[in-house]
Amino acid sequence: MELQIDQEIIDFINQAEQELSDQFRSLEELADYNQLRVINAMKKAQLAERHFLPATGYGYDDQGREAVENIFKDIFNAEAALVRPHISSGTHAIACALYGNLKPEDEILAISGTPYETVKTFINDENEKGHGTLADYNISYKEIPLKNDQIDIDKVLDSITEKTKLIYIQRSTGYAWRKAFTLDYLETIAKEIKQKKSDCIIFLDNCYGEFLSKQEPLSIGIDLIAGSLIKNPGGGLAPTGGYVAGRKDLVHNAACRLAAPGVAGETGSTLSWAKSVLQGIFFAPSVTVSALKNAILISYIFDKLGFEVCPKPEDERSDIIQSIKLNDKELLTTFCQAIQEAAPIDSFVIPEPWAMPGYQNDVIMAAGSFIQGSSIELSADAPIREPYIVYFQGGLTHSHGKIGIQVVLQRFKDLGFITLKN
Repeated sequence: MELQIDQEIIDFINQAEQELSDQFRSLEELADYNQLRVINAMKKAQLAERHFLPATGYGYDDQGREAVENIFKDIFNAEAALVRPHISSGTHAIACALYGNLKPEDEILAISGTPYETVKTFINDENEKGHGTLADYNISYKEIPLKNDQIDIDKVLDSITEKTKLIYIQRSTGYAWRKAFTLDYLETIAKEIKQKKSDCIIFLDNCYGEFLSKQEPLSIGIDLIAGSLIKNPGGGLAPTGGYVAGRKDLVHNAACRLAAPGVAGETGSTLSWAKSVLQGIFFAPSVTVSALKNAILISYIFDKLGFEVCPKPEDERSDIIQSIKLNDKELLTTFCQAIQEAAPIDSFVIPEPWAMPGYQNDVIMAAGSFIQGSSIELSADAPIREPYIVYFQGGLTHSHGKIGIQVVLQRFKDLGFITLKN
């Protein structure tokens, strides 16, 4: 069935967009800057048609893989990068980084509160005990809660001991009601940690944060980052994969975990994967800015309609996620179902909450995407728990983001949940 949107809703959103024109203009300048960074990295690597040829078997001569990793290395200002289709998700990339760089008796200190639920599972989940969690290898874990949505740096410094091997920071919000940490803020945190213990590894879960500023976390004192290629850096074109980047020795250790010691990153054929990944990161600066525009637009609209939003429309952003507190289960499910209805793929599917592996609550997810699970494409998800916060992100184009918002408002209006006021 074709989408039918009331003219009142179209006008309401267009007016909001006009009021945001200055913010959108500055985002377009950011996209231009980051596009130049990507092109320069590709020029430095002397990217050529031969890099798109498929490699098979062990992949010892996989020139495409080498080009991809050199380009990512330069874009992220890293000493080395591990970028592979064999890394299936952001969680898998993080696991490679942690398992590769931690040994028995080491300690992880998580300083941004509880990590994302799927990450916490492989750290020390009792339900996974005996299946190879970090706790099974006698790697200990301490967690410092946030204080007023900021890192409690005094408590962090007091908690660092000789045993502390790795500081774990999650840049993005996950399913938390807070703003993502900006790079300026993380730089001050990293400096204080290094002053306390210079040999401590500072690791950052960089999911949802790539291309949101003119520099990347490795430029501000972070030692190691990891993320997913079906988020920002894949530009909606990478079919699968993840990355680990940073100090050369730490990336090598992650590669040993992904493959095996002695093999590390020297093998692993990528078939015909390189072209899609490189096209994806070429588009990523523009696609990420489209997602940012969508997040700011829906934040502005729902703030105007009287809902609590985080971040606020005018706030500096360090991830692409927009949280909206709906305070009602029906509103939450209606929101996600509307986003699914506006999707190019599986628009006829009606998402319902379900017990998704690795999550404590039932979760509803709307993502009619070309790449399964791609959260740089227009999507929305939420755990089914009070106060019923929905997490909206993505949009390969700003036009698609606007259509998704239009459908949400149309369904809310049809059910009598909102009244529009210009």
